[in-house]
Order: sequence, then C-alpha cells, then structure tokens
Amino acid sequence: QVQLVESGGGLVQAGGSLRLSCAASGRTFSSYAAAWFRQAPGKERDVIARINWSGDSTLYADSVKGRFTISRDNAKNTMYLQMNSLKAEDTAVYYCAATYIESSRLPGSEYEYRSWGQGTQVTVSS
Repeated sequence: QVQLVESGGGLVQAGGSLRLSCAASGRTFSSYAAAWFRQAPGKERDVIARINWSGDSTLYADSVKGRFTISRDNAKNTMYLQMNSLKAEDTAVYYCAATYIESSRLPGSEYEYRSWGQGTQVTVSS
C-alpha cells in the first residue's frame, strides 16, 4: 500500500482559506482512488471529498460542496484539498486516504480505504 503524509493544517479565521496536501510514497499513486475525511471532536469520521485515479471524477459532501476543491498531481504523487470560505464547523482533524482500485469508482466508506495519513488539525475561529 501507499504511504500518506498530510500537511497544511492550522488555525484560520472564519471566511479564510487553507490548502491541505497529501504526499504519497511507496507505490504508484496514480493507481489509487483517494479521498479526504474529517473527524470533529465527539463525531464520526466522514468522507468530504473523493477523487478517482486520474483526477477527472470527483464527489463532495453537501457540507463542503462549492467551498472545497479536491485535486491531485500524479506526477508529484500529491493530492490537495483547497478549502475556501471556512466556517467554525469545519474545525476537525483532516485525513487523506487512498485505495488501489482498477476502475473509476469512488469509494465512500472509510472501510474501503487501506492507506491513511496521520491527520492534520484544522481549526477555524469564529
């Protein structure tokens, strides 16, 4: 499986922006579907954005649609999450995840993802 490392989290004011990065190593990242999850204190970990192996298919949770953009650069083995118009309710630990898949399917369950990053904290102050 591929190894993943997130970066880019931090503290930002409401209305601001952050870009998270997820660097992959160990395998050919372009063979993997990938996703961003987040987990707020006391809540379950939820998928918020998904992207297929080539980057031409994406899905978003309603809570982030229109504000967040998932993308990937397979030449750099990196996935990104551009987060704009941040709200206090976006405060959470953000995780990137990936799974080897021989199609353009976009798994939505965390149980389908075999590789996980360590998580990065995003705190939005109101």
